[in-house]
Amino acid sequence: MALRLLARREYSRKELQDKLLQAGFAVAQVETLLEHLQASGYQNDQRYAEMLTRTRLRQGHGPLRLRQDLHRAGVEIEAGAGEEQALDWQAQARATYRKRFGDSVPEDARDYARRARFLAGRGFLPEQIRRVLADAGKNPDDFND
Repeated sequence: MALRLLARREYSRKELQDKLLQAGFAVAQVETLLEHLQASGYQNDQRYAEMLTRTRLRQGHGPLRLRQDLHRAGVEIEAGAGEEQALDWQAQARATYRKRFGDSVPEDARDYARRARFLAGRGFLPEQIRRVLADAGKNPDDFND
């Protein structure tokens, strides 16, 4: 069953453990199986963290959401930290904003708050949100950070 699950997509050790326990396997069996899968290279939390990072980037999510998802999956934050540090989160926030709102500028304080809530819900930091909203409406070629 574990190999069938892993053949479909990557799973963190905790996710796989939860699924196997839910299927009725004994704790000792699950631990032995997970050790064997890790030793064989079938299950790897680092690979899972990289896959989740790529997926969340494609979906337009920010660093807070990524860390939350990694934590929920039982992956140590350091596992995804290497790739996460190399990302330009400000550019990611800007792209997410443009995809949703285009080059339009917030019309009033209420619209500004609505757009800020959208970006916050996607997991971006307050400073990233402020910078994106301050830069709203500017030419995308002006950004070289």
